[in-house]
Amino acid sequence: MATVPLFSQFPCKTLVPSSSNTKSQSKSPILLPINSVNRRSEIGISVHRPDFKIRATDIDDEWGQEGVERVLSSSSPVSVAEKVADEAIESVEETERLKRSLADSLYGTDRGLSASSDTRAEISELITQLESKNPTPAPNEALFLLNGKWILAYTSFVGLFPLLSRRIEPLVKVDEISQTIDSDSFTVQNSVRFAGPFSTTSFSTNAKFEIRSPKRVQIKFEQGVIGTPQLTDSIEIPESVEVLGQKIDLNPIKGLLTSVQDTASSVARTISNQPPLKFSLPSDNTQSWLLTTYLDKDLRISRGDGGSVFVLIKEGSSLLNP
Repeated sequence: MATVPLFSQFPCKTLVPSSSNTKSQSKSPILLPINSVNRRSEIGISVHRPDFKIRATDIDDEWGQEGVERVLSSSSPVSVAEKVADEAIESVEETERLKRSLADSLYGTDRGLSASSDTRAEISELITQLESKNPTPAPNEALFLLNGKWILAYTSFVGLFPLLSRRIEPLVKVDEISQTIDSDSFTVQNSVRFAGPFSTTSFSTNAKFEIRSPKRVQIKFEQGVIGTPQLTDSIEIPESVEVLGQKIDLNPIKGLLTSVQDTASSVARTISNQPPLKFSLPSDNTQSWLLTTYLDKDLRISRGDGGSVFVLIKEGSSLLNP
């Protein structure tokens, strides 16, 4: 037979027919190879195994336990979801680290007025990195995040530097610059608060804004407002002041200043009861545009005319206390 040469290569066992079938089994004994399935697979003969399954023990023998885990989890939806979640957590942590680093770099720069060139370069790099991780790519479609009062922490807009300079008056300084947005009425109020030894006052501009793109708004200023002075809770007369680069000692005239302070307080109380002064702004140069390049619940970065950048922090955020 043609099969004899093949079967003769393997050890065989002889099956003896039972007595009941002796007459019908008159031919030679049947020869069957031991482990024929395994042998056939070794020499390339295909074997049909409908119930064939990969067993973890077989993988474990060949690749070890790590191989088992890799094979069993490589296509698992759970493992893919976990990987995505881990990457998202890492991205959020990196963004929070960059925000804190930026807040630390802004400390002591007086909104950019007194920042050195090295500090400006560091701030610019941190701003660029945060813009690349912007969690709100379409800020104008998330107006609820824009709502509220934002405190100006830094700007490269040189037009504000004369205002920020403390040489305006010896006893008056810019205490706060803020922007309040109301997305329901599409209004913006820019406000500057001045602080003196006896009271604080403010100057504001009211504007309307229009959405021009997912990131850009057009702003039209309509009205200026001079706020009435508000008495400070505690008035302290400084030991000295600096005028035109010269330090002046105030101790010899503190008694006189105390009397002036009492008079000024009385006048301020009277003025505080008056309504703020409002006036219309001239039509020239009353429009500008603003591009929001980063936005979340704490931090907002915007770019305006001439490439100027503004970093604003939401009122009440921990970033205001580095």
